[in-house]
Amino acid sequence: MKISKIVCILVMVASTAVLQAQELNARVTVNSSRVNNTVNKRTFQTLQNALNTFVNNRKWSTEEFAPNEKIDCNFLLNLQQTDNINVYTASLTIQAARPIFNSSYLSPIVNFQDENIAFKYVEFQQLEFNDNRAGGNDAEVGNLTAVFAYYVYMILGFDYDSYALKGGNTYFLKAQNIVNNAPEGRGISGWKAFDGMRNRYWLVENMTNSRYAIMHDIYYNYYRSAFDKMYEDESAARAEMLNVLNLLTNFNNDNPNTMINQFFFQGKTTELIKIFSKAPQQDKARASELLQKLDVTNSGRYKTELK
Repeated sequence: MKISKIVCILVMVASTAVLQAQELNARVTVNSSRVNNTVNKRTFQTLQNALNTFVNNRKWSTEEFAPNEKIDCNFLLNLQQTDNINVYTASLTIQAARPIFNSSYLSPIVNFQDENIAFKYVEFQQLEFNDNRAGGNDAEVGNLTAVFAYYVYMILGFDYDSYALKGGNTYFLKAQNIVNNAPEGRGISGWKAFDGMRNRYWLVENMTNSRYAIMHDIYYNYYRSAFDKMYEDESAARAEMLNVLNLLTNFNNDNPNTMINQFFFQGKTTELIKIFSKAPQQDKARASELLQKLDVTNSGRYKTELK
């Protein structure tokens, strides 16, 4: 009786732990090497701890994630001091990986660097965020959590899109809501159309614009219809992957210079080369031809390594 009760309690505790598990397995790193020694370096360790808690402990969706379902991701915040006390500019590198079925491989579904972050931070200040009031009362203070929340929702959006057709729509709309309610103030940028062609505004715009709806199919086909099938039928999966490149080519021809096309390929070069290196010569040549045009930055690698 006593043993049964103990077992019951343990099962309940384990179940509660699973139900309370958050969506992300995130690691946030704050690099303060470019901040001068007049600022106590302990401040940045405190900030790092606070950001890790903010990202990992907050409930970002209504879904329940088991521990093994959490999305692996990394955030690297590189700080630079400004002339204003407790105010910093920074770049943020965001990386997220998606596991491939029947393998230990993690595919880079997000690999992006945001160069335009400005925020204010005083040690031990509470990191607050409200989806509908991203800036809060102090734009410089609220901008940091708004940026992190935005990328969390974008990670969830791309991840869900890779498992179900248009599965990430809810999260892209949440990210768009942050853009619509973004902080405004001196030095704050990246939230507006006129802040550049490769920023937070344009990334979520591309994923919520009905004109670009094919991109949701492309993410789904790349991962669920192709990559996840590599184990059971490599040839068929590779053929589907080539079809994805054809879809991307048509998309790019109809919508040149969109941010999402460049965003899609970041971090995928080595992956794509490995996938097509074993393809029949005709398919390999076709993949190389398409990739050189789609991912111009790495065209030399495709040309050399997919001969």
